[in-house]
Amino acid sequence: MIHIIWNRFRKNPLSVAGAVIILVLALLALFAPVIAPYSPTSINVYNVLSPPDTVHPFGTDELGRDVLSRMIWGSRASLKVGFIAVGIAIAIGTVIGSAAGFYGGMIDSLLMRFVDIMLAFPVFFLILAVIAIVEPSISTIMIIIGLTGWMDVSRLVRAEFLTLKERDFVSAARAIGASNPRIIFRHIIPNALSPVFVAATFGIAGAILTESGLSFLGLGVQPPDPSWGNILTSGKDNITVAWWLSLFPGLAILITVLSYNLVGEGLRDALDPRLWQNEK
Repeated sequence: MIHIIWNRFRKNPLSVAGAVIILVLALLALFAPVIAPYSPTSINVYNVLSPPDTVHPFGTDELGRDVLSRMIWGSRASLKVGFIAVGIAIAIGTVIGSAAGFYGGMIDSLLMRFVDIMLAFPVFFLILAVIAIVEPSISTIMIIIGLTGWMDVSRLVRAEFLTLKERDFVSAARAIGASNPRIIFRHIIPNALSPVFVAATFGIAGAILTESGLSFLGLGVQPPDPSWGNILTSGKDNITVAWWLSLFPGLAILITVLSYNLVGEGLRDALDPRLWQNEK
């Protein structure tokens, strides 16, 4: 199965390119202490707003800090928020969607109405309201994005459960006396995760974009810790004299979000069994 999925995935060159970029970004984040040429918080008042050159390829900011080093360290914050926030969202969405789809009836109605209520709130403004109450930090951002991003996952999982619980392998499991938890976790959930994986890739892109927006507004990762969003804030404040402070983090956000979306598109096609049948 994995071999078939990989063969289908690699037929899409844009998705493969996106996966390569994501791998490179992950390596940069993992080995940031080794790769970054300078400390991301090291201030040099004699080299303020220096344009890109051989010493500082991405220039320096208003405090003389090396932008390339801050970009490399900032990738840690963006990827951490993306993966952990989406992990929280998937866990919550899978639990709620599984219960709604498997048990049906009143449980399904109550849970889906709760999902509808959550979807009625503008997520970004809800996040802004919560962060205005609690102290902004990267941990707060991860938790809030995760707690407000599970609704689509729950709907996907519920839809899969409504189909899978009527299959013969579930009936066979019931016939041999398998308990409901065993049927859910051993037999149905493993077969319901394909659309969840696709949703996760798009969710990571959305979480990175949300974190960057919050940091740009000063409600995300707090200085002196670097993130692509707060580097953009420096670029906004110095847009007329330091174009590199806006260009490089903006490109990093664009390329990262685009890469995750391309991988999501490739996974969606690779995991679609209807396309396998068409190829046969």
